[in-house]
Amino acid sequence: MSPEGKALLNIIILGVGFMVMFTAFGTCGNIEQTVIKSFNSTEFHGSGYTSMAIIYAVFAASNLIAPSVIAVIGPLLSLFFGGIVYSAYIAVFIHPYTWSFYTLSVLLGIAAAVLWTAQGNLLTINSKDSTIGRNSGIFWALMQFSLFFGNLYIYFAWHGKTHITDKDRQTVFITLTVISLVGSFLFFLIQRPDPEPAPSDASESLLPADISDSSSVSTSPGLGSQALDAFKKSIQLAMTKEMLLLSIPFAYSGLELTFYSGVYGTCLGAMSQFGEDAKGLIGLSGILIGVGEILGGGIFGILDKCNRYGRNPVVFLGLITHFVAFYLIFLNIASDAPVAPEEGTQMRAYMQPSILVALICSFLLGLGDSCFNTQLISIVGLLFREDSAPAFAVFKFVQSITAAIAFFYSNYLLLHWQLLIMVVMGFLGTVSFFAVEWIAIISRRNTDYDSF
Repeated sequence: MSPEGKALLNIIILGVGFMVMFTAFGTCGNIEQTVIKSFNSTEFHGSGYTSMAIIYAVFAASNLIAPSVIAVIGPLLSLFFGGIVYSAYIAVFIHPYTWSFYTLSVLLGIAAAVLWTAQGNLLTINSKDSTIGRNSGIFWALMQFSLFFGNLYIYFAWHGKTHITDKDRQTVFITLTVISLVGSFLFFLIQRPDPEPAPSDASESLLPADISDSSSVSTSPGLGSQALDAFKKSIQLAMTKEMLLLSIPFAYSGLELTFYSGVYGTCLGAMSQFGEDAKGLIGLSGILIGVGEILGGGIFGILDKCNRYGRNPVVFLGLITHFVAFYLIFLNIASDAPVAPEEGTQMRAYMQPSILVALICSFLLGLGDSCFNTQLISIVGLLFREDSAPAFAVFKFVQSITAAIAFFYSNYLLLHWQLLIMVVMGFLGTVSFFAVEWIAIISRRNTDYDSF
């Protein structure tokens, strides 16, 4: 097999592994708060929102050490062990206790940082400047099939149910645990990519020489030195102009990740006006979010349509798509839906509650998210090619800390305030992304000129 074919196969395996694993975990996150509300036990007093806040807070802090872990044990083992912890977290719901629930939340935060940093590292080392956009889209589209399969199962399993019994919960989470374990073992099919020839001046990183020319962590002598170099590189990259500007769209991606992966499903399940379909809508909503994610990943990644006009139009489309979704949600969903009890809310928003509008918003949330994330992955992989593991660690650090904050305030803030926060951050993040894209274009032109 040619080096290009082997690299593409690695990207496909990486995407399929994440698809299988996040079929389990994504479904778990989507139904978590609803399941907890239905759990009748004096032994358990946990909150799904609080658990997710803990996960993302630890995730954020652990991103500072994730490149060091990858430098020591390598990206493949990092993916495997991270996946095992994901499976353990899902298994907690088979018979949850408060202590095990929150303990695994902490461990999952650490594992997630290692897992996602390793993903970014493998994506970058299996890509070239000319294929990073395509490969980002392939990975993203494959992974987002997880939303389709897992939530389709939830829709049929819970359709017409107003209360989730212990048997319902145990059946679902035993199945999800097994699926997650299968995904973890798939990562061992990834092969080591063939070494590339030394890059010419025209294809080197777009960053200044003091950042991009330094040796990568893999060449540092000794495990302790590798770990320390990786940690220093993360701090160094976080202070660059490009990364400081990108931190705003990173932060927005964390806020809307929280909303579509946990809060919105909870809102739909709390809308008593939707009748017996309310709980089943959680799964159907997740399916349509996945359809939007897959469509966006396919159009803007696999087909690489963003190359002709740059990344900015894709990000702008994502912003408009999200703003339309937020406005319709504001009109359609009651403001107290995120914090309503299991029996749901009797309040109405500004229109007759519509299941069709709610599901259209699910699709728009997924499409907009794919627009942002495919372009963020692409531009980080392009700008920080020589230091991909530390760069993706910074990306996930910012994204996860804002997700933690969002999951925490989701316990208390009404829906319209949550939507307002995302509108403001979405606008600021888009403007910042535009600035970085223009910097990348100017740098590339200067590099190409210098190569003649």
